Amino acid sequence: MNAAELLVACLEREGVDHVFGLPGEEMADLLFAIRDSSITFVPVRHEQGAAFMADVHGRLTGQAGVCLATLGPGATNLLTGVADAHLDKSPLVAVTAQGGLERLHVESHQALDVVGLFEPITEWNTQLDDPDIVHESVHKAFKVAESEKPGATHLELPEDIAAETTEKQPLPERDPVRAGAPSAETIEAVASLLSEADRPLAIAGNGAVRTRAAAQLGDFVEAFDLPVASTFMGKGAVPDDDERSLYTLDSGDGAALSAIETADLIVTVGYDIAEHDPAEWHCEGTPIVHVDSEPAEVYEAYHPDIEVVSDIGQALSALTARAEEPATDDEWYAEMREAVRADVAATPAAEAPFTVKGVLPVLRDVLAPEDVLVSDVGSHKMAIAQNYPTYEPNTCIVSNGLASMGIAVPGGVAADLAVDAEVVAATGDGGFLMNAAELDTATRLDCSYTVVVFTDDDYGLIAEQQRAETGESFGTQLTNPSFGTFAESFGIDSYRPTTRAELRDDLQAAVDGGMSLVEIAVA
Repeated sequence: MNAAELLVACLEREGVDHVFGLPGEEMADLLFAIRDSSITFVPVRHEQGAAFMADVHGRLTGQAGVCLATLGPGATNLLTGVADAHLDKSPLVAVTAQGGLERLHVESHQALDVVGLFEPITEWNTQLDDPDIVHESVHKAFKVAESEKPGATHLELPEDIAAETTEKQPLPERDPVRAGAPSAETIEAVASLLSEADRPLAIAGNGAVRTRAAAQLGDFVEAFDLPVASTFMGKGAVPDDDERSLYTLDSGDGAALSAIETADLIVTVGYDIAEHDPAEWHCEGTPIVHVDSEPAEVYEAYHPDIEVVSDIGQALSALTARAEEPATDDEWYAEMREAVRADVAATPAAEAPFTVKGVLPVLRDVLAPEDVLVSDVGSHKMAIAQNYPTYEPNTCIVSNGLASMGIAVPGGVAADLAVDAEVVAATGDGGFLMNAAELDTATRLDCSYTVVVFTDDDYGLIAEQQRAETGESFGTQLTNPSFGTFAESFGIDSYRPTTRAELRDDLQAAVDGGMSLVEIAVA
C-alpha cells in the first residue's frame, strides 16, 4: 500500500463509515483510496460544514467523526468546527493535506503551518512525515479523540508522503481505555456528606451524557432524593418529566440558581466550568462534591471539597449502594420545580405573535422523546436550552463550549445519518445562512430532517445584550431572502405558518414528511 491507502485502511479498522470533506488536488491519492474502501466520502459545500458534521457525529455516537480538507484555505476553514468539538469535548479526527515536503522549507503556494494552527484546538496533532508512522498515528488520533475526556485530534498528510509505499498494516482493534473505579475512602466521605445534608442538590453536566451514565445518575438521585439541574449540554441526563428535575441552570426565572443558593450540599456530575460559570451560583460556604473522570479545573469560584475522580457511572453506582432512607423531602425545592415547570409549559394566547419560547411546546408535542433537536447558536438557543423539555440523553444537541453559530444545518446532516429517529435542526436567520449551502449536501444524501428557521432580521441575542446594557443596539440588523423559495430550489418542502393552528399543522407535516424547512417569524 501507499501511505494514503494505509491511512484509509486504518480508518476502516477504526470503524469509520463516513468522511465529510472537500476535495483538493494535493489529496488525490487519499480520495481514490477512500473511493476503493468501504467508507462513504461526503463532499460538502464548505469545510466548516464538514467539521460540524464530524463534531455532531461524535457527540451522538461517542465515536470520532472524521473531516477532511486540503491544505491552506481548506485547512483554515476547518478550524471553527474543530475548535467547537474541542471545547464541547466531542470526539473528532481532522485530516488535512499538505504540499510535498520538498517545498515546505521555503515560502510556498498555499502552504501554512497547519500543525501549528491546530495545536491549541486539539488534544493531539501531528504531520505524517513518514509512511511508516501512519498506522500508529491514526490509531493514536482515534484513541486520544475518543478517550475520556474526548476532543479533537488532527493529522496532516503531505502530498509526496501520501504516494510513498509502506509495508505497515493497521494496528489491531482494542477495547477503549476507561477510567477506573473510585476509592472506597472517597465514596465513604461523600456518602457521609449526603447522609447529613438536608437540602442536597445535583448538577448534571456534559460528562453525565457523554459517558452514558444517565441510568446510574437516575438511580443515584432517586436513592438520595436529590433535585437535579442540568447544564445546557447536560439536558436529558435526567428526564425533565422526572419530579426531581429543575430543568437547566438558567430555566424558569432562575429557579435552579435559587435552589443552588438554598442547598446545603452540591454534587456536580460530569461538569466542566466552560458549560456554566459557577461564579453565578452564589453558594459560598456550601460543600461541593465533584464527580468526574478528571480533577476539577482550578478556579476560585469552583473549589470542590471532595473530588471523586473515576469512571462517572461507577462512582454513581458506588454512592447509590451506600444510600439509606433519605432524610430529605421535596418541600424545599417543590415550589421551585413547579414554578419552572409552569413557566416552560405556558402557552401564549392564540393571537399573540410567535416567540421561540411560545413555539417550543408545539415543537415538543410533535416530536417523540427519542427524536433529536440540534440547536444553532443565538437567542433561540437560550430559549431551547431553558424551555425545551428533554427526556433522553443526547436528544437536544446544544453547542455551549465554543458556542459557534452555523452548526445546526450541517449538524442535522450528521444526526440524520447517525440516529434512527426524527431530526430537527433549529436555527436563526443569522446562523442559517452561514452554512445554508449544506442543504445541497442533505438532499444529495437523501436526508430527511426538518430545518426550523426563526427569523427576526437581526442578530437577536447580541441586540438584546446591547439594549440591556445601553438601551439601544447597533450593527445587528439583517436582510433576508425568501427562505421558502431558497429551500424549494433544492427540492425541499417549505412552510411559513402565520397562525398557531398552522404552526402545529406545518410542524407536524414537516416532521412526518421528507426533507423540509419551516420558517417562523418571531418577535
